[in-house]
Amino acid sequence: MNRTRTNDRFARTRNGGADSGRGGGRSGSSAPSRAGGHGRRPAAVRGELALPETLTPALPAVEGFADLDMPRELLATLGSQGVTVPFPIQAATLPNSLAGRDVLGRGRTGSGKTLAFGLALLARTAGQCAEAGQPLGLVLVPTRELAQQVTDALTPYARSVKLRLAAVVGGMPIGRQASALRGGAEVVVATPGRLKDLIDRGDCRLDRVFVTVLDEADQMADMGFMPQVTDLLDQVRPEGQRMLFSATLDRNVDLLVRRYLGDPVVHSVDPSAGAVTTMEHHVLHVHSSDKHTATTEIAARDGRVIMFLDTKHAVDGLTAHLLNSGVRAAALHGGKSQPQRTRTLTQFRTGHVNVLVATNVAARGIHVDNLDLVVNVDPPTDHKDYLHRGGRTARAGESGSVVTLVTPNQRRAMTRLMAAAGIVPRTTQVRVGEEALHRITGARTPSGIPVVITAPAAERPKKRGGTSRGRRRPASAARRASVRQSTVGTAA
Repeated sequence: MNRTRTNDRFARTRNGGADSGRGGGRSGSSAPSRAGGHGRRPAAVRGELALPETLTPALPAVEGFADLDMPRELLATLGSQGVTVPFPIQAATLPNSLAGRDVLGRGRTGSGKTLAFGLALLARTAGQCAEAGQPLGLVLVPTRELAQQVTDALTPYARSVKLRLAAVVGGMPIGRQASALRGGAEVVVATPGRLKDLIDRGDCRLDRVFVTVLDEADQMADMGFMPQVTDLLDQVRPEGQRMLFSATLDRNVDLLVRRYLGDPVVHSVDPSAGAVTTMEHHVLHVHSSDKHTATTEIAARDGRVIMFLDTKHAVDGLTAHLLNSGVRAAALHGGKSQPQRTRTLTQFRTGHVNVLVATNVAARGIHVDNLDLVVNVDPPTDHKDYLHRGGRTARAGESGSVVTLVTPNQRRAMTRLMAAAGIVPRTTQVRVGEEALHRITGARTPSGIPVVITAPAAERPKKRGGTSRGRRRPASAARRASVRQSTVGTAA
């Protein structure tokens, strides 16, 4: 691909499509969409952002990756990764993002958003070199887990075009991440807080960033990151490209859309942002006295399952109970250190544990193959949380089920939540031991033989001198070493 030609096209798009000023809001072509008679399409889900009209016609969707103006190395890597046909959000947005257009993309989790923005970011950055601490591309995400997933997904593609990729997240040594930035990483995947810390330390500057991606911007707003996000966006190149992708778009991100996206190409994969044809939604009405036993029997099923609860204390309690009941379970919540969280996810992905018991920290940014069941042991209170929890299954065309256990006093709130999410679930009254519970969830009686989850042999520190009395590296250092490459995420 001719980099000069791409950048010329990028400059024409930006100058002809919107005013380049960022600080006080966008003028130019963005203004008519708000004040010049262009209406907004109604939001599909109550409380969601009404998507803006696109003033400049979008380029048509493509049928295959070969139809895109991308470096041949990226095309070859797609083939080697087994990615042969673009998902709808990729086919619709990539022609425009490769041409430098701003993009507003809404797609359910698992719909291919990461490659939709990642391929454009890497293609437009390929052939350029970053100076120390001055990246060229930036992906902002709300959680450490999502940062790691995006980094893992994009690393083989970044390597193919000789771009260095660095993940910058909290909970890990900041010095190692500063070194990765000073080493000249062209693309940074970051959580807002840790990136701001590195900028304040003088280890990073954003004034050369010309492609910026906001992934799951609504969650960043929900978590209180909006001031940090806007501060970071004000530091990148004002004429740069912006892409905002999310499974849900609500009014909390309207400021970002109005202020930082100029005449964006708008694409929504499905109107409800969560109703997936390969996903079944079940609401199981259970007696309060049956809920604990029903949860245990569901956890004892064959195959992987994620179980969501509201609090860290509840997660730890259920995990301990399941282990005592003979179920290979592990806990994931914000009270765990980052190395612990990374190790737990690895054990879940590899099948070392079958049940992941988690708070909402696992609701986004986690992809596990062949995960066909998500259980809301505690029903969520927000329809977005429901959609994102459920989005851990039925990903990339696979099938899956979301089961929510509802006691009598929760039924009315659950009915309102489902209506807000645009979902009509199958509702079933179940009792422990009845056929319906097994038919819907695969529930079975656990063995009752307590199990202990140990680290796989490859992760255990090796003994020195052939004796158990030999000196061992401190456990904290061993944990840091076991996740060094996966968390720092630097790809040469």
